[in-house]
Amino acid sequence: MDVEEVAEELYGLRPAEFVAARDTYVARARAAKDARAAKAIAALRRPSLAAWAANRLARQRQPEAQQFLALGETLREAHRTLDAEQLRAASGQRQQLITALARTAGALAGEAGLSVSDTVLHEIEQTLHGVLADRHLAEQWSRGRLVKTPEAVVGFPPVAPEAVPAARAPAAATPEATGTAGTTGATATTATAGTTTADADSEEAAGAAEQQPAPKRKPARGADARRRREFERARVRELEQARTAAEEADAEVALRERELAEARDARQAAAEAAEEAAERVSRLEHELHDGRKARQEARTASTTAGKAVTTAEHALRDARRAAAQAAGTVQDLEGRSRE
Repeated sequence: MDVEEVAEELYGLRPAEFVAARDTYVARARAAKDARAAKAIAALRRPSLAAWAANRLARQRQPEAQQFLALGETLREAHRTLDAEQLRAASGQRQQLITALARTAGALAGEAGLSVSDTVLHEIEQTLHGVLADRHLAEQWSRGRLVKTPEAVVGFPPVAPEAVPAARAPAAATPEATGTAGTTGATATTATAGTTTADADSEEAAGAAEQQPAPKRKPARGADARRRREFERARVRELEQARTAAEEADAEVALRERELAEARDARQAAAEAAEEAAERVSRLEHELHDGRKARQEARTASTTAGKAVTTAEHALRDARRAAAQAAGTVQDLEGRSRE
């Protein structure tokens, strides 16, 4: 038995149909003495409604799914390399696309005869957030094999320090540095020439040349490069902190929305339970009334039957008495006949 084909079929079914179909395939595999397939199929878990709707989206809207998976690759790569431009471009598409795809998944579920509540719709969105952040989830979703809603995603996986790109050193010196270096070089050349051709009276000019030699500008260029690297690193850290804070805020909003939805669901469940309890009490009251009525009728029938038994007993005694009298009469007549 091909386990992959069975799994493909099972995860295409509605959640309510999953277990019965899975158990049927397990029984077939066992009957065929295919223990490996039976074990693998039995291990398949029924998807939740939200996971099933997300799977249905990946199965029936493949172009949109591929676009979404590509967005996830871009976001994960941008996060790994801390590419600010890519992060801004991809993050701008993220929430809008997730909301649209979640609604599409809800509509597809409706076409299959299953209504999707606001809570389930939120779980679909949470699932899609997880698909963007987690490569393993993305793989499962692309195959339509998600089983449950993943935990709420807060940011992307942490980036190792060695993965952070180092800031590039400037390719060339700035115009100001170039100009200064050029001027310094000219001064040094002039001072050197002056020192070579002048006599002892030109020592002050030589000293001035020694105070502004060209090599002293090299540490300044190195310090500028270090400052630029430090600034770039600080900018990257600030960008990462801002992005993390924004995602944490989004996660907090999502958490509060989920809590509100759960509270509403709990209230609805409690109201339904109270209604069911009231209906049950009403049924029990009717049953009690009917039982009491049946008991009274049984008692009446028992009394009537008792009277009938008494009457029958009296009739039996009268009949026996009459029979005894008749037997006595027969004996008297037989005796007379012998005389």
